[in-house]
Amino acid sequence: MPTVFSANRSNVLVDGKQVDGLQSLVFRVVTEREDIRAVGSNERVDVIFGLRSVQGELAIRSTSVAIDELLDKRKKFQLVANLKKTEGSDDLRSLSFDDCFVEGKSFSMSANGSAVTTYAFTATRIREE
Repeated sequence: MPTVFSANRSNVLVDGKQVDGLQSLVFRVVTEREDIRAVGSNERVDVIFGLRSVQGELAIRSTSVAIDELLDKRKKFQLVANLKKTEGSDDLRSLSFDDCFVEGKSFSMSANGSAVTTYAFTATRIREE
């Protein structure tokens, strides 16, 4: 049976403080790689792996003064996502993003909704507990 985490029971912390207005957290782990080619062939014979990093985005309804400050000051922070299952369950998974930096910010507002600011961040690593 799959583990289904509930967004309204989970939370995200930046330097130990809960992020208010969080709409979504998206991340991907990216690993550099280089193909080793066989001489006289169009096939690879091996792969060399390099740098591994984490790229992510936080979408926040309207904006976050604390994250804006991290962007302005180019300050390092830790992000922790505590993922919880539905009510009545003690199942918890924590994702810790280490040595994070906010690298960009975008803003959108639609006629039928409220403003959303999306913050792009990178991390040195992610740990799952």
